[in-house]
Amino acid sequence: MAITASQVKELRERTGSGMMECKKALVETDGDIEAAAELMRKSGAAKADKKAGRVAADGAIKLLVSDDGHSAVILEINSETDFVAKDDNFQTFADQVLAVIDQQQPESVEQLAGMQLQGGQSVEEARQALIAKVGENIQVRRFQRIESDAAIASYAHGSRIGVLVDSSAETGLARDIAMHIAAVNPQFVDQDAIPAEFVAKEKGILIAQAESSGKPPEIIEKMIEGRLDKFLAEVTLMGQPFVKDPDQKVGKLLATAGAEVKGFIRYEVGEGIEKKVEDFAAEVASQLNA
Repeated sequence: MAITASQVKELRERTGSGMMECKKALVETDGDIEAAAELMRKSGAAKADKKAGRVAADGAIKLLVSDDGHSAVILEINSETDFVAKDDNFQTFADQVLAVIDQQQPESVEQLAGMQLQGGQSVEEARQALIAKVGENIQVRRFQRIESDAAIASYAHGSRIGVLVDSSAETGLARDIAMHIAAVNPQFVDQDAIPAEFVAKEKGILIAQAESSGKPPEIIEKMIEGRLDKFLAEVTLMGQPFVKDPDQKVGKLLATAGAEVKGFIRYEVGEGIEKKVEDFAAEVASQLNA
C-alpha cells in the first residue's frame, strides 16, 4: 500500500526517528502505525545491543540543585563523541533523567533504568531510542543525590566537570570552594577522612623510594615523615592552597570565615574509563594486507 506523508509525520512525532527510517517501518507493517512504532522500538533495542560494547568515554555532567539548596543531584551520561554530547536529543534525555533522579530517588543505575520518564517511556527505552537516533553507544554511568541541613553549592565547568559541596559557608565562598575543587581535584575533605589503607599504601611507596637512596635509617624516617605530610596535605581540600589565593590554605580560609565543608562530590566526564586508541594507519595497512 502507498504510505502517506501524514503517516510518516505521525510516526516521526511518536518515535523521534528519521523520515526514511519511519517510512521503511511503515512499508514493512503495511501502514500500521502501532505496529511500525513497535518494530522501531525492537530495532532500537537491537541497535543498542550492537553498540553496547563500544567505549562511551565522552558525554556530559549534569547538576540540579533544589530551590531551597537543601538537596541536589549530579549525573554523568556518556556518549562516544563530544559531538553527540552536545546534540539537543542527548541533552534533552540527560535533563529528563536528571529530573527522574531528583523526583523518584532511585538507589542505583539499574533501578533508574526501569523508571518512567515524563513521556511514558522508561529510562532504558528512551536510552535505546536515543542510540538508534544518534548512532552511538549511550550510557547512564553514575549519579548521586545528596541532602543537607545547610546549603549545597554547585559549580559546572562547561559540561565536562561538575561539583556539589555541602558547606555552611556563605553563598559566594561556597561557590569559590566548589570552583577550587573543580580545578584542583582534592580526594578528601581533610586528613581525618583519609582511609588508613590509603595512608599505608603511600607510606610503603615512600619507604621503598627512601631506602634506595642509601641514607641512614634515622634520616630515612625523617624523609618519610616530611614527604607523607606533604602528600596528605596535597590530596585534602583543607591542606591545599586556595586556587584564588595560593598564599592561603583552604582550611585557614574556612576557619577565618567560621565555616566548614562536610563533604563534596566531583565528577569529570570519562574519568576512569579506558579509551580505545585508534591507529587508523595500522587498520588500513592490515586491511590492504588481508
